[in-house]
Formats: sequence, C-alpha cells, structure tokens
Amino acid sequence: PHPVRFIGKLCHWLEKIFWRPMHPVGQKFSGAAVFVIVTSVTVLVTWGSLTALDSVQTTVSTIAALLVLYLSVAGGDLVRHSKNVYQALQSNDINRARNAVALLVGRDTDRMDRTTISRACVESVSENLVDGITAPLFWAILFALGAAVFSSPPPIIGAATGAMMYKAINTMDSIFGYKNKRYIDFGYVPAVADDLFNFLPARITGCCIISAAYLLGYDSKQAGRIFFQDRLKSSSPNSGHPESAVAGALGVQLGGPASYFGELIENPIIGHGLRLPNAADILKCNRLVISSAFIFLLSSCVIIILVLK
Repeated sequence: PHPVRFIGKLCHWLEKIFWRPMHPVGQKFSGAAVFVIVTSVTVLVTWGSLTALDSVQTTVSTIAALLVLYLSVAGGDLVRHSKNVYQALQSNDINRARNAVALLVGRDTDRMDRTTISRACVESVSENLVDGITAPLFWAILFALGAAVFSSPPPIIGAATGAMMYKAINTMDSIFGYKNKRYIDFGYVPAVADDLFNFLPARITGCCIISAAYLLGYDSKQAGRIFFQDRLKSSSPNSGHPESAVAGALGVQLGGPASYFGELIENPIIGHGLRLPNAADILKCNRLVISSAFIFLLSSCVIIILVLK
C-alpha cells in the first residue's frame, strides 16, 4: 500500500480521538495536536526505519529511500488521470469525461460541459504540479542538504524523510483543510502549515513554468506577464502562481464560476480576455508540467553540486 494511505488512516484514527464539539480555540488546539502527532510519527518512522536498514546494509537502505522518494512524487498519476479526461473528450463521451475529471478536482462535475471540464483539468494539473511534484522534491532536497551539512543521516535518507514529512502535511490539509463547520477550526493548523510549506515551491515552480514555456515554444512572454499580473488573485496564497504561469503559456483564461457541494463560487479570473480552454490544452498542459518538473529537478541538482563542492 502507498505510504500516504497509512498517513490518511492515522489522520482519521486521530480525528476520532481528538475531534469534539467545543470552543473554536479548543478545536484549533486539538487540530494542532493531530498535526504534531502525524508529522512526528511520519518523520520518525521514515527516518528510523531507513536508518535501521542503513546500519545493516547501505545498498538496501538506499533502494528503500529511492522507493519512498518515487512514491512521494505523484507525477505519473497526475498525467494519467488528465489523459483519461482528454481521451473521453476526444471520444465525445461527456459523462466519462465528467467522471474522469472528478478524480482530479473537488468541485461538482455532473453538469460540466466540454469547456468547463477542460478548464477544471488544466487548473488541477497546474496546481497539483506543486502539491504532487515540486514541493515534495523541494523538501527532499532541503533535507538532503541538511543531512550532508551535518553528516547524518545519509543524504538519501534525509531526502526521503523530507519528502514524506511534506506528504504528511499535504495529506492532513486534504483531509482537514475544508472551510466547513466541522473543519474550519480543527483543520486550521494543517491548512496554514500546508500554505507555509508550499510557499517557496509554488513561487519557484511558477518561474520553472515560464522557462519550460520558452523551451517548448509556448508563449513564455505572456506566461511571465500573466504570472506577475494574476498570481496573487487566488484565495489560496500559492495556487495562483502555477495557474497564472500556465494560463499565460497556453493562452487560456482560467478561474471563474465553479460549483462546490451544490454552491456556486465565483473564483477570480486568471488571464482575463484570453480564450477558453479546450481538450487539446490538456495535453499541452501535461507537456508543460513535465518539462517544468525536469527544470525544477535539474536546477536543484546544480544547486546541490554547488553547495557540496
């Protein structure tokens, strides 16, 4: 089973213990306790198990750490799910496309048309570039550098620990980060922590998208213009950075009305005046995301080499 599933089960188990109807301050303290426990358990289990393996056989611990890193990066799933949406749209199977995009977004999909499905898919892929790929890599690299500086643990174990720490925080946000009656206070600390841990990765990723747009022959100038113009429009402090860069690179307008649990929400427009997305933009977005991830990784490797020299 995927490690994130274990984190999710731990979150739900602790929720049963800590969640109680109480004063908002008490709810926030309860949510903070769950946050500390889940993060600590994830870090200690990852670091402890890999260090124990390393004391027995370094090769085995290295392979295990690489496997953990591989599982912490969700690039393959992101591209596969978005391709399923594209294929359904190409087959003119609107119901299959709605079901496929529902695996990527948290909004209502039952009344979406081709345009809103394409828009939702592009928005989700661009936002999840950070959550699923660049942010785990960022924290993996940061922990690896820390391990190299302090000479313990081995950098690869530090990298795996950093990636899993981020996945724990991101998983808690996906479970508790809803602004409804149950989680508005209980999920406050996990939601704020997720924003903080995505702060730098989101901004670096926006720059990587602009660079990738240039290499792919997309509109990199417009990507930069929309990035600086619209990146702060989103209610999230981070999602607007990759979305605005992608919108400019593809020349499409993102944002606008979307239905969540039966309630219509007007999201800020990103790339106002540009054309609306279509199915072909899903594949273009995938290429842009993959290229951006490679640029992020290569840039990180250069930084590591320079630091370790």
